[in-house]
Amino acid sequence: MPAILDPAPSNRGRTGAPGTSRRRLLGAAGAAAAGLATGCSAVGARRRDVHPRPLSRQPFVAPRVSADRVVRVIVGHRPYRPSGFVVRREVDGPRTLIHNYGHGGGGITLAWGSSALAVREARGLPPGRAAVAGGGIMGLTTARLLQDAGWQVTIYTRDMLRHTTSNVGGGQWAPTSVFEEDAATPGFLAQFRAAARISHHAYQNLGPGYGVRFIENYYLGAEPLEAPWYLRELPELFTSVAELPAGSHPFPVPWVRRVVSMIVEPAIFLRRVRDDFLRAGGRFEIRDFASRDELLAVTEPVIFNCTGLGARALFDDTELEPAKGQLVFLPPDPVVDFITVGGGTGVSYMFPRSGEIVLGGSFQRGDWSRHAEPAVTERILADHRALFAGFS
Repeated sequence: MPAILDPAPSNRGRTGAPGTSRRRLLGAAGAAAAGLATGCSAVGARRRDVHPRPLSRQPFVAPRVSADRVVRVIVGHRPYRPSGFVVRREVDGPRTLIHNYGHGGGGITLAWGSSALAVREARGLPPGRAAVAGGGIMGLTTARLLQDAGWQVTIYTRDMLRHTTSNVGGGQWAPTSVFEEDAATPGFLAQFRAAARISHHAYQNLGPGYGVRFIENYYLGAEPLEAPWYLRELPELFTSVAELPAGSHPFPVPWVRRVVSMIVEPAIFLRRVRDDFLRAGGRFEIRDFASRDELLAVTEPVIFNCTGLGARALFDDTELEPAKGQLVFLPPDPVVDFITVGGGTGVSYMFPRSGEIVLGGSFQRGDWSRHAEPAVTERILADHRALFAGFS
């Protein structure tokens, strides 16, 4: 399959050899997986010095929210497991099967780290031919890390990028809605910490050419809320964290927490990683596996299961369920340069991207329907109209 070259700037010419900086990044991700497995916590300690806005110089500009500005409304299904995602290895006859699925709302956030942990599960196997089942972000990042380790990789996928759940993700770097605290084991939480640290380090080193940039996040509520687990347990991955007093922000709510983190633009990021995969000799094959046996019938001796929600049927994982999310897209506005989360009647958020402004959302567990619900769209619009109505 020929590569469809992306017009975004590449790293060619900066390091003297095509792809050198990418190989350095991917090698670092693999090394980080090994280091974190032995208790090393250095990865993630490096972070850029990102300062919050001086309000006197850079006032907030609100997005213009109205029904007549809606470009499209889409639905996606997060692959959610209350006990957290699965990264593990099993042997089935002559095949080695390595699972990497079930990341809920944190798939984009955790992609590099979880995939590094999955590739680590292949340690001891001589690099050869590997199959990756699933062409979303987890499949792509797993494939790229395998290539960096010397493997020849084929991605088997039912859908190309534009039709995957990854392509409709919001892109905020925050491992949210990944697990329930009372359902997660200590072993999973250690795995989660490792994946988050590795992934943060990898994204930070990719930068704008891959659709990655730092941005202010404002969490809004009617009352002070406990910091989420990832902010309590991984504080080194976030900067400029503060609870803002009334009068220091324009939001019409009594409680605001500011956090500076990254945003990853899926349309840019996924194309760049796909093109890197193709340039490194990878290939895609369109295939929709109906059963575990069909998947195990591929010719590659090592198979990585990155099928997301598809793993429920393929591997009888009844804990895995969809968490339906609905997104409303508005035209882009480059002067809107902050994220909001909360402040409405439902799961509300606003992410500004270069190609559009994304308004969410919903988190409807167990809902397999693929149609957009007009009532949810109206709630999303009404929440954000109210949130930004008082901006000057």
